[in-house]
Amino acid sequence: TATIVGPVAGGLLYGVSAEAAYTTAAILMLAAAALIFTIPKPAQQTATDKPTMQTLFAGFRYIWGEKIVLGAISLDLFAVLLSGASALLPVYARDILQLGPWGLGLLRSAPGIGAICVAVWLAGHPLRDHAGKIMLGFVALFGAFTVLFGVSTITWLSIAALALLGATDMFSVYIRETLIQLWTPDEVRGRVNAVNQVFVGASNEVGEFRAGTMAALIGTVPAV
Repeated sequence: TATIVGPVAGGLLYGVSAEAAYTTAAILMLAAAALIFTIPKPAQQTATDKPTMQTLFAGFRYIWGEKIVLGAISLDLFAVLLSGASALLPVYARDILQLGPWGLGLLRSAPGIGAICVAVWLAGHPLRDHAGKIMLGFVALFGAFTVLFGVSTITWLSIAALALLGATDMFSVYIRETLIQLWTPDEVRGRVNAVNQVFVGASNEVGEFRAGTMAALIGTVPAV
């Protein structure tokens, strides 16, 4: 929830002022740090088996052996690597769409708003069949809306493209996370989830680095 609502709130606060966004973030971080100390310490269980290299890489081995899980993670990985439009939103707001801080806030909030709408809809209408085909279709739409945002010079169209981009990405995330939880055995689920989180976090950062580097070399619009 926080990963979806956070960008929306941050974007709207940035529309008010950069100081408001960063001050609110600092206050919430300090509050979270203080609340950590109120969490009671649970009883710890001593592990009976010593960790080995085999157990360390169990998640990687399982993902490599299960082509369905590998395909779902890899598909999302490459889609995000070739996107990275969020890293260039300040450039679009200033140089292409001619928007101020409030406009940048709207651009930053749009993907989260689209994701929230889809998440609410999926809560009451879970996907039951043809998950693979649906995921492929929405990944393709994710790419199409990324391109639409990249070439758009109209404010409302850019905001709509970003909202639809966030909506289609939520479908992909929903299917991937559900697949990992249901397909993975209990004994390796934690390790597989850890590998998945590494892939997700790394792909987002590397995708934004790719977008920024290519924007410097070939221009903002071709980079997106």
